[in-house]
Amino acid sequence: MEDSEEDELLNLSLSVPADRERKKKKGKTILVNNNNNNIMMMMSCSSSTTFDHEAYEAKIFRLLQMRDQMLRQHHRNHDNTNKGLLGNNNTNNGLPLIHLLLSTATAVDGNNFAAALNNLTDLYQSVSLTGDSVERVVAYFSDGLTARLLTRNSPFYDMIMEEPTSEEEFRAFTDLYRVSPYFQFAHFTANQAILEAFEREEDRNNRSIHVIDFDVSYGFQWPSLIQSLSEKATSTSLSFSKGFSNLVFEFQGLLRGSRVINLRKKKNETVAVNLVSYLNTLSCFTKISDTLGFVHSLSPSIVVLVEQEGSRTPTRTFLSRFTDSLHYFAAMFDSLDDCLPLESAERLRIEKKLLGKEIKNMLNNYENNNIGDCAKYERMEAWKARMENHGFVGNKISSKAMIQAKLLLKMRTHYCPMQFEEEDDSDGGGGGGGFRVSERDEGRAVSLGWQNRFLLTVSAWQPLSLI
Repeated sequence: MEDSEEDELLNLSLSVPADRERKKKKGKTILVNNNNNNIMMMMSCSSSTTFDHEAYEAKIFRLLQMRDQMLRQHHRNHDNTNKGLLGNNNTNNGLPLIHLLLSTATAVDGNNFAAALNNLTDLYQSVSLTGDSVERVVAYFSDGLTARLLTRNSPFYDMIMEEPTSEEEFRAFTDLYRVSPYFQFAHFTANQAILEAFEREEDRNNRSIHVIDFDVSYGFQWPSLIQSLSEKATSTSLSFSKGFSNLVFEFQGLLRGSRVINLRKKKNETVAVNLVSYLNTLSCFTKISDTLGFVHSLSPSIVVLVEQEGSRTPTRTFLSRFTDSLHYFAAMFDSLDDCLPLESAERLRIEKKLLGKEIKNMLNNYENNNIGDCAKYERMEAWKARMENHGFVGNKISSKAMIQAKLLLKMRTHYCPMQFEEEDDSDGGGGGGGFRVSERDEGRAVSLGWQNRFLLTVSAWQPLSLI
């Protein structure tokens, strides 16, 4: 298997030392001992529960054993044509797994760890990292729930939550960028909006553009914009090889979490602020508000916002977030089957090093499991209200940007038909197979979707004071 799953395989003998002091946290504690290390695994349970340590030891061992066997599995021939959770042709083969996973999340949320352990053991016997899309996404959500049962100082927790190396993550990102329209749709649509803002101001911007990117990431967004600007320069009888003597391009890229410093604005230049998948990485709404306030103070000609689509409901309980995230990632995993064959090493790498990591972090990396003050996976309407409350007004997405998005999907869609839809405010639109692009909010936003689920939305804004 790709990336050597053998590193994660278990060969443990577990026992509970009778003389070990037991600490409490919202109930009782289990101490699990392998041959060399004492490993504390905390499980919250009501104080009235009679705690059978030997029974829990056996269930924990069985759970880890089943996960071990799941990781050892080789590719199985699955007919995954109709197994997507979201597809119109779904034959409900994946629904029992989904129901069991949701039941497990409910048990974890309700501190019913006996049921959670039993369910997770059953899940690991039914899923595979090389199975159909439902099996694969349920496998990673099962890992996230299993990690949630363990303390942070448990080596089992570290094993399940192991972070990819920077090289592994970059390679997986590159694979996804190459085979799926997901990131390219976001980048090309954002760049087209920036280019059009520059063109609108050519009579007064001295042919100068200043781009401020709040999360430069790997920088994959910018070659296409530079190419478009170079073509504009070439069209004015300037050879590309002679440079951009009649075009001034300044780029300020920030690493995530850093601050804008030494901002040097030229008179009348076009200032473009790029917020591609950035605001939802901030830990609280206060930081989002502060960022938008600062962006507004720059008086930019355009602000491009790209965010993943989330739930319509304002509730922020663990189960509501879990369910919505499950639908989102189910669509992502299902869409990869349109981009890569089931046996693809690239697909496994994308899911393990990018999507699987995000799933497990989503379930475990909220401080004190508090997911209330966080903006991940919100709907376009929520981001729209937030932008308007900070003094921004939405711009229309041009017909050229829409045509470009359609062409991109046509080139990047393999097995399922691409769809293009006009305004549709339903939850994900009208269904259909494959990737789809939808114009929304009366043309002020455009979304990429998979079947009946929006994945991410691009919108363009400018300060109301500049209108």
